[in-house]
Amino acid sequence: MASKLENPFSMRFVLPEQRELYLSMKEDDKLVSMPILEQDEMESFQYVLRDAAREDYPVTVSWWKPVKGTLGTTCTMWGVVKWIDQNGRRIKLVTDEDSQWIPMDSITKIQV
Repeated sequence: MASKLENPFSMRFVLPEQRELYLSMKEDDKLVSMPILEQDEMESFQYVLRDAAREDYPVTVSWWKPVKGTLGTTCTMWGVVKWIDQNGRRIKLVTDEDSQWIPMDSITKIQV
C-alpha cells in the first residue's frame, strides 16, 4: 500500500491549487533536454529528407519541442515531406489529416 507521501490524493482534503501544483511537477519530470547529434547524423537527415521529398515517399520524423527553457518533449509524426524551406531551415510534413512545419535543427530521428 502506498504511503500518503507517495500519493497525496489519498488524504482526505486536498486543495485544488495543491493538486494542480502536484500534477505540474509530475509533468515537469517527463521533460527532457535536447539530444546532441553528430554532424554526420544531421547530414544524413538532410539526405533522407531531400530524397523523400523528391521521390514522394513517407517518413517518420521525431523532433524535440521546447516547453520550459532548455527542457522539452520529443514529438513524432509520420507523413510525406512536401516542402523543404532552406532559408527558414524547416520542412513541411503532411499527413491525410494534418500538416506540420518542423524546424530542421530540432530533428532528432528519421525513419524510412
